Amino acid sequence: MNILLIEDNPGDVRLTQEALKETDAYPMVDLAVVPDGEEALKYLRRQGEYAEATRPDIIFLDLNIPKKDGKVVLKELKSDPDLQVIPVIVLTTSDTPGDIMETYGLHANSFITKPVDMNHFIEVVRVIEQFWFRIAQLPPRK
Repeated sequence: MNILLIEDNPGDVRLTQEALKETDAYPMVDLAVVPDGEEALKYLRRQGEYAEATRPDIIFLDLNIPKKDGKVVLKELKSDPDLQVIPVIVLTTSDTPGDIMETYGLHANSFITKPVDMNHFIEVVRVIEQFWFRIAQLPPRK
């Protein structure tokens, strides 16, 4: 399972890595991390240093990222025929109704507010892992 984490906060990156280690899928998870929206789109389009990047099976997207914010990345991603089928889980600190409505309008596959408690965050990642890695049928890689 290849996951692309689009996150600029090193603490949240580390938290996500630790939470994934607590899942049953951990030995089979390859987590790539990019810190901003421009790097995310380069990675997804396999441009420049990312020419050999593995296409992610799923994307974890923070909304509050530099250069191109998460909503811009989501809009570009979901308007690209080659990338739009990759499931995007918005994983962010926001819980505002406007952000929730806007991201679903941009075709996010789910919106999750990041828990601040480590144990709760681990549980959220376990639920994501159980649904997206075991139950849902993901599109084949290109």
